[in-house]
Amino acid sequence: MAGATVRRPSYKDVLQPALHRRFTTTALILTGIAYGYGILLGRWNSFLWSWFPIGPVGLRMAFLLPTCFSLLILRIAQYHVGRRTSDSGIETFLQHAVRIQTAEALFTYTFASYSFSQVYLWSLPEDAGLGWITYFAPDRARLNEKTIFFATHFVILGLYQGVVHLFRDEDRIILGTARPGKGTVEKQPAESPIWRVVAELPRVAAVSLNQSFFGVLLSMFVYTVFLRSNIWRMMLFFFRPIYNLPRTNLLPSSLPFTLSALGRSFFASFMLLVLLNTGNTAFSIFLAKEPLKNGKPLSSDSKDPNGSLLNGLKSKKDPIKCFAMWELAFIARDYEDRRKAIYEDIDRKGGPMWTQIYGICLEVLKGIESRIDSYGKPSAPSPTETEKVEPKKRTTAPPKEDAIFQSTPQKPKFLEEVEKVVNQATVAPGQGSQLSPLAKKALESGKTQLLKVQKEVTGSDDPQGLFKELALKVLNSAAGWPFRREYGRRLAHAVLGAPYGEPSIYINAVTALSLLAAQSLTEDKYGNVQRDVATIIRTLTTITKKLETFSANLTPHWTDISGSKSCPEVEGVLAAFKEALGQLIKEFAPYQRDLRLSLTDMRLAKEAACTERKEDDAVEMKQVR
Repeated sequence: MAGATVRRPSYKDVLQPALHRRFTTTALILTGIAYGYGILLGRWNSFLWSWFPIGPVGLRMAFLLPTCFSLLILRIAQYHVGRRTSDSGIETFLQHAVRIQTAEALFTYTFASYSFSQVYLWSLPEDAGLGWITYFAPDRARLNEKTIFFATHFVILGLYQGVVHLFRDEDRIILGTARPGKGTVEKQPAESPIWRVVAELPRVAAVSLNQSFFGVLLSMFVYTVFLRSNIWRMMLFFFRPIYNLPRTNLLPSSLPFTLSALGRSFFASFMLLVLLNTGNTAFSIFLAKEPLKNGKPLSSDSKDPNGSLLNGLKSKKDPIKCFAMWELAFIARDYEDRRKAIYEDIDRKGGPMWTQIYGICLEVLKGIESRIDSYGKPSAPSPTETEKVEPKKRTTAPPKEDAIFQSTPQKPKFLEEVEKVVNQATVAPGQGSQLSPLAKKALESGKTQLLKVQKEVTGSDDPQGLFKELALKVLNSAAGWPFRREYGRRLAHAVLGAPYGEPSIYINAVTALSLLAAQSLTEDKYGNVQRDVATIIRTLTTITKKLETFSANLTPHWTDISGSKSCPEVEGVLAAFKEALGQLIKEFAPYQRDLRLSLTDMRLAKEAACTERKEDDAVEMKQVR
């Protein structure tokens, strides 16, 4: 009888409950804001019913919840790790504009904005003047354009917020790192995410205020110039069967931009944007919380902690792998019992735990090296393209290469020249055509005149100078920003990969690798780690020097008018590599002979880590001899 199949522990089983708790916390914050809005939009004519949740306040809150939860659903569905990597803004736009996620973001914000506006209108008293129908006589109904503008404004505001969401890449979750030298988590607890959200509220209010003001101005312009007449006729068509409206479709003589209508539009916009921006901020903060629970790594709750962690490190999904690598860095830095468990786990399927972690971390780090080596080179052809196909043997004579058009003695000289040009272009393109001396003289004369005009305009004989002069003027303007190939964008694209590049996974990988190797001196009782220390040092040395050289030698593109050679993401990765190398050199320098590290290896490692070289050149030469 076959034994029961043992299910491999999944890191997702310990990560997903933690993420659910963070989703729930964000939902509670949004529900609290909706409850506050339910009180604020009330009439306050009763002490009890002005705040009691079972009543009008609870009903308004219930109608506001679709606005809150639509945003939460969007963020859960589309969150990702890593910055969008491309050489320019226009490339990013072309990569993401036609994706279904873009349409989902625009629809979600438009739905949330419009549904909020209807709840706000429903909560207003009758004397607010924002009913859909007004009466200027007992039996004469009239469509209220101020309400039409109010509702249209929130549709435009929703589209505008969707564009801002996509432009800022609000779906990105910025993960942290567990760099050494910061003390243990128990001694220095991280700041509570709740207080981080509270600290962000003044910024959220300021941003919402600016966006509300700009949104009202944008709606006034778009409504007046593009939408007014069409929306007016459409709303008349909708309300005319219900109310006794005039048969004419003439627009009102005055615009609906009264002070009260604009004031309510601005106030309601501010309320909506505070809700949306607070939700986005809280979601990003809570989801990027450390992979810890009650001061311990998430995988500690698993029946097989090492197996769950290893499963996460091998995951093909970037968020799961990044969280697992972050947890590994925390274990390497702060948790002695988990480190010892890694060293002592030698009977695991697939090899000892340390060996598998070592291989996974090196594979992640070597991804940087492979991208640097392949930068600027054509992509490798597919296997089918590389297969050599033997030419078939001919059974007939090859086709003749004579002129297609055979000239006759009766044809004029001009037609013969035309036939030669056509024949040259079709049979042997790229070889150039034989022009008559008269045509060559005219061509040279035109080229000379063009260069003369070019020199007068730009002061240079470069035929591309005029184009560059005009292009630089465009690039210096605000409209030219999407076309600039800035140094930081190009470097991040080349080093971190595409379409997203997450620097924290490389920082945490190199941190975990160096700290586990350093702590093995006192905690690895089997001595398995020491066999891989030399390879780790040589690999980190090679990648560090390549990364530093590549960053220094990457020339700015001619469209990069800023001239700045800064890329914080890559600079952070490079600093982590140097810090890890310095730690390994400090711990293992006394044992370099036992580890079979030559003086050259140590010298190169110190140069890469920017540490002082303690060995003398004469000693090195003596060892080489």
